[in-house]
Amino acid sequence: SHEKICRYIARESKSVVVSVGYRLAPEHKYPAAYEDCLNATIHFMKNIEHYGVDPARIIVCGDSAGGNLAAAVSQTLAGRSDLPKLRAQILIYPGLQALDFNLPSYQQNQGVPLLFRERAAFFALQYLNGDALHMQEFLDGSHIPPDMRLKYRKWVSPD
Repeated sequence: SHEKICRYIARESKSVVVSVGYRLAPEHKYPAAYEDCLNATIHFMKNIEHYGVDPARIIVCGDSAGGNLAAAVSQTLAGRSDLPKLRAQILIYPGLQALDFNLPSYQQNQGVPLLFRERAAFFALQYLNGDALHMQEFLDGSHIPPDMRLKYRKWVSPD
């Protein structure tokens, strides 16, 4: 689905673009997609001389669920001293937050096409466990234990 844009980016930026065809939910539950992306990135970084890429210019990018995966891969690789350091991460409308579907952005945009609030929750459930039976709990926020909600309140709150 992203071949044309990847070719365009590669051509226009004179870069090597590696697009990972990771396993998709709901058939392949978390962490399958993350593991695919992490393994592909590590393989690329360990074999960088084969691709003729400057190790100081590696960027990880993704959109939507791929943005979530790019962020997770970047965080995982941040502490690795055996691999080149990532120069940057580019996250295009990433799916980063599934703790609270009642934050202002979800409320303000709940009926805005293309990604309605319920649809965002549905996709998050598909990604996590492939089961949308608990949609209402997800939308209500009762899927997060109170102690975890307190722990992450600094980063995920209406304030």
